[in-house]
Amino acid sequence: MTNAPRPYESYVYAYPHKTAYRPLADRPALSELWADERKDALSLYLHIPFCEVRCGFCNLFTRIGAPDELTTRYLDALDRQATAVADALHARAATGVRFAAAAFGGGTPTFLDAGELERLCDIAEKRMGADLRAVPLSVETSPSTATADRLSVLAERGATRVSIGVQSFVEEEAKAAVRPQRRSDVEAALGRIRDARIPVLNIDLIYGIDGQTPESWRLSLDAALAWRPEELYLYPLYARPLTPLGRRAHPSEAGWDAQRLDLYRRGRDHLLAQGYEQVSMRMFRRSGAPREGADDYACQTDGMIGLGCGARSYTSDLHYSFDYAVGMREIRSIIDAYTTTEDFSRAEVGRAVDTDEARRRHLLQSLLQAEGMAVEGYRERFGSRPADDFPAELDRFADLGWLDTDAGPGLLRLSPTGLAYSDALGPALFSPAVRAAMASYEAK
Repeated sequence: MTNAPRPYESYVYAYPHKTAYRPLADRPALSELWADERKDALSLYLHIPFCEVRCGFCNLFTRIGAPDELTTRYLDALDRQATAVADALHARAATGVRFAAAAFGGGTPTFLDAGELERLCDIAEKRMGADLRAVPLSVETSPSTATADRLSVLAERGATRVSIGVQSFVEEEAKAAVRPQRRSDVEAALGRIRDARIPVLNIDLIYGIDGQTPESWRLSLDAALAWRPEELYLYPLYARPLTPLGRRAHPSEAGWDAQRLDLYRRGRDHLLAQGYEQVSMRMFRRSGAPREGADDYACQTDGMIGLGCGARSYTSDLHYSFDYAVGMREIRSIIDAYTTTEDFSRAEVGRAVDTDEARRRHLLQSLLQAEGMAVEGYRERFGSRPADDFPAELDRFADLGWLDTDAGPGLLRLSPTGLAYSDALGPALFSPAVRAAMASYEAK
């Protein structure tokens, strides 16, 4: 086996990343972009870019607070965008437009109050035509915003999954991650979620926090398991540029990598012993729990409609969104511009996805699933085999011990080591063009 690269290069939750997007010179009309696309099983994502605090590790597109009725103005703009997008989808639709899944993310969607959440659901249903009570609906929340009235709205409108970012049940660790919270408040929020009887509870935890030990990590794991969540996500901590933690001194790379890898393995083994199955490096599902929506990384197919200034939309050959930033001043500026936009009929920022990029995306996102990828399914979609398209990459993964040699010729599947190194394997499949675009992006 050759020497393995660093295990924590980058979390690949979408490909290509937004830092590879650029302003679209022709600003194509959405009605043209979607004219020849299949629209019978679309995914719908509504983005709410507000949080009560900005966690130290967070590089998501979100701002702290919403002064001067900003949430109202944002929902007004979201309504205008939804109307324009729905018109574009129906303009030349040969068949009916149907949504197969929906999600509210952010930011923190439950930053909105109960009445505003009702309006958010109305936008999804009355403007976009999504039947929220008939499809999986996932909503992100936080301990301070998971209030009984908000959860009641979500449950009544059809939410099937609530994901709560706890990160750590140890108050000192939460503070070190710049996420001050009391454990009693976290436990109370989890109780309210269970009282709302939403079918799937997901709890997010983070490992690699300054001062975290195997013992304190086990404490957080067991505190989460006490609620018997249907899902658990275990995230490695990253100190990204322009985030509070990114501006702090942090442990040496080698030492931090070793700490995170050790805690990952301890967490994985503990959850497997407690009756959870591993879905991806990050995601674990309790055996027998319902499957609500797509698994982590399982967005190989196109057909995503994103509403809100931080949301992506995917056609088969273009991914598009709005401008992207991490710094608070730039985020505020983009949100303010979004709220004053009247014409949402064109794509503004994005990246074309040709056949090579589509192959990379499919392989990357399929291979990062613990169940692996059927070679025949890839061949049916692209007319070739992964070994023909990516011989050097797959040979390297095999040399590193990242591929499961017992999977058989018809299945590409990661070994336990390969899953552990998902954040190195994913970036290794980026195309040279995407790498160059990401490298030339000026962080803001």
